[in-house]
Amino acid sequence: MDASLFDYELPEELIAQEPIEPRDHVRMLVLHRETGAIEHRHFYDLPEYLREGDTLVLNDTRVSAWRLFGRKPTGGRVEVLLMRPLGDGRWQALVRPGRRLPEGTRVLIDTPPHEPPIEMEVQIEARLQDGTRIVRLFANQPVEEILPEVGRVPLPPYIHRELPDPERYQTVVARQPGSAAAPTAGLHFTPQLLETLRQQGVQVATITLHISLDTFRPLQADQIEEHKMHGEWYTVSPEAAEIINNTRGRIVAVGTTSVRTLESAAVGKRRVQAQTAETKLYITPGYEFKVVEGLITNFHLPRTTMLVLVSAFAGREKVLHAYREAVRLRYRFLSFGDAMLIL
Repeated sequence: MDASLFDYELPEELIAQEPIEPRDHVRMLVLHRETGAIEHRHFYDLPEYLREGDTLVLNDTRVSAWRLFGRKPTGGRVEVLLMRPLGDGRWQALVRPGRRLPEGTRVLIDTPPHEPPIEMEVQIEARLQDGTRIVRLFANQPVEEILPEVGRVPLPPYIHRELPDPERYQTVVARQPGSAAAPTAGLHFTPQLLETLRQQGVQVATITLHISLDTFRPLQADQIEEHKMHGEWYTVSPEAAEIINNTRGRIVAVGTTSVRTLESAAVGKRRVQAQTAETKLYITPGYEFKVVEGLITNFHLPRTTMLVLVSAFAGREKVLHAYREAVRLRYRFLSFGDAMLIL
């Protein structure tokens, strides 16, 4: 399929720059897969659409990435994006300007006023095939304690404002550090809403998929089938697999990352295997879903793998019609935007 089939007109002013408060007061477009019918609600109305016996599957990854700024010994400015901790003070990272930072380079990181003063350096240790680096952090205080003061939360490139509270870019179920971005469909949940769902008999299972920066990259080919997915690590625990495999109602994934995890771990119709593995699963129209029967998602950029996945689940024409309606009615798009429920 031609990538242009996943184009739509997105006015820049509809890209949400800050989250709505409270979290569950975002708008929610409800798309019925069979008929294409559309309803306009709010996220706090979600309990009306789920019923006893359904299972809601959320991604509990936690954004552990940090953006650091500093300078080389020669004075040149450097940006280091810490993406994934590897242990022993080492991280997988992106660095700019990459070509001017060979192995062995040490970068002196800018630090805010602090008592006692914070000193931090980053040493470039190795370059990986995907262009990322292995770096090691050195500091005069425990790194995990000072990173929140030294680093900035790496918001998506289309968000141009800093967050007063970095926790607002974490879901309320975020537990497992290792992600470069938040699973944003989960940002709409509050503890109270999850408790309401549990009380009405909806089970909640958490899986983990650590999101890479590839989530922000558009399709890299004119034909969608030629796009190459980078690997991302996921975990389905034995406890989560038991909940999912014993579901009496519908299995509803929260976010495209949960969809990819469930379908990657599938071992049959409505059955998953407990495992930790790397997935490069790329879901395009024509894919036969084995596990996922409902989807909560945000509104995605044109020509992205997320929009292709949603179109595979609900039908390209129905999805793009819903997107046009969302634009017409001034829904808020992307990470801090409104929600879409597909059943």
